[in-house]
Amino acid sequence: MIRIIEQRGSYDLAYRVLGVCGQVFRYGISSGRCTRDPSGDLRGALTPHKKKNQAAVKPEELPELPRSIATYERIGDRQTQLALQLLALIFVRTNELIGALWEEIDMNNALWIVPANRMKMRNEHVVSLTNQALNILAELKTIAGDSRYLLPGRNPSKPLSNNTLLFALYRLGYKGKMAGHGFWAVASTALKESGLFSPDAIERQLAHGERNEVRSAHNWAKYLPERKRIMIWWSNHIGALEKGAEVITLFGKSN
Repeated sequence: MIRIIEQRGSYDLAYRVLGVCGQVFRYGISSGRCTRDPSGDLRGALTPHKKKNQAAVKPEELPELPRSIATYERIGDRQTQLALQLLALIFVRTNELIGALWEEIDMNNALWIVPANRMKMRNEHVVSLTNQALNILAELKTIAGDSRYLLPGRNPSKPLSNNTLLFALYRLGYKGKMAGHGFWAVASTALKESGLFSPDAIERQLAHGERNEVRSAHNWAKYLPERKRIMIWWSNHIGALEKGAEVITLFGKSN
């Protein structure tokens, strides 16, 4: 069974299915249904899975991306266009945005608190919302209506499909060039190369947080003012590119 999956080139899936098989057999041992876990015999026998980085445009290709997204409404729906624009501004992982609930958004304090159970690092993540992001959220709310999701699907009780934003990028001509998580990679490069912000603040805004809960809580407060400046700078940068500017005037060094 595992070889069939492996032979079609799904190496990562083959390893994951093998892991599930191991769980089944270990349960079988504990419940007296079998005597051993044969899945262990196959470890190291399968073709290694090489992790691929998410596609992301090169820095010199970035200016055209927000301009392309600004035209998406001509070929697609408004909600998807707004979702792409929001993703470009806040550079979270696609699944974090897709699963976002209105109850996580604090419009009054301009913050989005992503709960730990939806974060890859299993730490609560804070996103400072700029005026540009708040304006997008306000329009998304009118589209979402009574749905608890920022981005409801055709069934309002469920979120948008994970592939919606990826396929929207395909339609804009970015197949193989840009994925949803690519916004994270592009922002990471630009922020680090700007020289305006401390590496620790950037890492925390990129959600490369501490696993230790005490340190994480401490750094949440310690870096939040600078993280707000990071988000303002990035939003202004994306906005300027969308309007046709190659660069924007930086507002100075951060503390």
